[in-house]
Amino acid sequence: MAVKDRDRFSTATRIKLLGEQTAARVYRSQTKRQARRSRLTGRAALLALVVCTLVVALAYPIRQYVSQRAEISDLQREKAQAAERVEKLRDLKARWQDDAYAEQQIRQRLHYVLPGETGFVVVDPDAAKQSRTDLGAADRPWYSNVWDGVDKSDASDQ
Repeated sequence: MAVKDRDRFSTATRIKLLGEQTAARVYRSQTKRQARRSRLTGRAALLALVVCTLVVALAYPIRQYVSQRAEISDLQREKAQAAERVEKLRDLKARWQDDAYAEQQIRQRLHYVLPGETGFVVVDPDAAKQSRTDLGAADRPWYSNVWDGVDKSDASDQ
């Protein structure tokens, strides 16, 4: 028994026993890891395939849905703007139905005066320094534009 006890506690025996135990642990962990990895890899591949399939299958409809929602919001905004413009035009039409407003606009835009009244056109002092041709058509009264057109057509005939 002394030989057996001595053998059990010798350094070589201890190292051999420790190596066997370590090898057994490493082998067990590797087989567990390989078994786990092989099961997990198949499941992960299947899960990745399902997720990719769902993404591909849903990408186009979701993009269409988002673009249609954006188009709907744009159309609603345009509808609101059109309704606002219609209201403004109705107000303008109602104002033109009033004879006093129509007379005011005719006097202002066309420079009409009633019989017995004297009409005046106030000219800007800086504008008086410029010639008639230097002024833009929008800056002058309409009858000046008409007369200039007659003058130009008369000059082109000669």
